[in-house]
Amino acid sequence: MQRFNFFVIILGFISPCLCTRLNVGTENDNYNVMDYGANGDGKTDDSQALVNAWSSACKHGGTLTIPAEKSFMVTNVKFRGPCKPKIHIQFDGKIVAPPKEAWKSGDYLIYIDNLDGLTIDGNGKGGADGDGSTWWHCKNCKRPGLFHFHSCKNLKVSNIMVTNSPSGHVSVNQCNGATFSHISINSPPNSPNTDGFDISFSNNILVEDSNIKSGDDCIAINGDSSFINATGVTCGPGHGISVGSLGKVRPNDKVSDVHVRNCTFSGTSNGGRIKTKMDTDVVVSDVTFRGFTGTCSGDIAINLDCSSDGCHNILLDQNDITSTSGKKLLVICNNAYGTATNTIPSVTCLLN
Repeated sequence: MQRFNFFVIILGFISPCLCTRLNVGTENDNYNVMDYGANGDGKTDDSQALVNAWSSACKHGGTLTIPAEKSFMVTNVKFRGPCKPKIHIQFDGKIVAPPKEAWKSGDYLIYIDNLDGLTIDGNGKGGADGDGSTWWHCKNCKRPGLFHFHSCKNLKVSNIMVTNSPSGHVSVNQCNGATFSHISINSPPNSPNTDGFDISFSNNILVEDSNIKSGDDCIAINGDSSFINATGVTCGPGHGISVGSLGKVRPNDKVSDVHVRNCTFSGTSNGGRIKTKMDTDVVVSDVTFRGFTGTCSGDIAINLDCSSDGCHNILLDQNDITSTSGKKLLVICNNAYGTATNTIPSVTCLLN
């Protein structure tokens, strides 16, 4: 068991609608999925009812309501824009996926695309459950994720629960400006490839005051992403917060301006890490690890294992990591250039 209190990392590198609406609609209008034919019993396929309700909200502006104390079974629901401004989803109830054998098609349970200014808010109980246990045993299956945000701007998501995804829980792709706050993500530690957040080709993304338990990375930051911030995140179990893998698909992946502050890691295999593939052109530089305090149950506390091109301008400062068993912890440096100050265990292997 490892526990880290992590303060800063800086990385510079149609069934028909059952109701008729005659008004033009305003941002205060409410489009409750129950009014569009949803059953809310967790067993009947409510996909089309949600799509129909979204179509009305998108066209006229207003609030799509997923009511409390109801469960809506859906598969591959797509909420697409562009829409009228100030679209809101009030996520008080639960969306559930069918078991694997009843999954119809699609890569995600909910796909949200091409929206500007969308807000999603729950009551701390609303959200989605992916019934992942019916998928996890199938190693060669292409398992779906739960939420996918694509090409969105000025997105705000808060107070929702996302559990038991067959694959990743929340993915963010080609988005600019998004805040995720008070998000609870929960999957067992042995669930395969169940990243909490996957962020790629995106800018100005904030994950704050959230609790992430998964079988993989709590947050994975992938290629062509910049100004990514994680603040007040509790991570674990899981693999920690990771940049990469970089160079997996494209040899010249770029990630810059990543800041991780005031985060806690408990029972994770890593704290903060950068992952690159061998034989790529990915260069790692301008990395600061500051304010790590906690314990390590393994043998290696700090591992700076760089390619032959080296990692440059690495700074370790004010870190204090001790062994849970009291033994001496190891520090590994390969082709790593930088400085270490006020750090335990002592780092003497950095190159100048």
